[in-house]
Amino acid sequence: VQLQASGGGLVQAGGSLRLSCAASGLTFSSYTMGWFRQAPGKEREFVATITWSGGSTGYADSVKGRFTVSRDNAKNTVYLQMNSLKPEDTAVYYCTARYGVTPRYNMADYTYWGQGTQVTVSS
Repeated sequence: VQLQASGGGLVQAGGSLRLSCAASGLTFSSYTMGWFRQAPGKEREFVATITWSGGSTGYADSVKGRFTVSRDNAKNTVYLQMNSLKPEDTAVYYCTARYGVTPRYNMADYTYWGQGTQVTVSS
């Protein structure tokens, strides 16, 4: 299984980025997908989750209303649209996958992890 995250970069506060995560080696539509992030010196934290059909999503309070998670099962890809970015959103963002149909919010619930993509928001 491979999860390849992309789309990170440097953006000014208030700007937007869209992260993508292309999955291979698994039956993508059978997996709940998640996004986590890790800032320097901090623990990895939950950002967003989306169920196999996209019918259910969940967000961390810190990103609710600004970030949107979506997926395209035909392309084996999950997305994270990030708007109104803040300096505190600066982190390495990881996509992750778990076989099953329910949303998941904890790192321990996920099986497969991508390599991460750096997002830096300047003030």
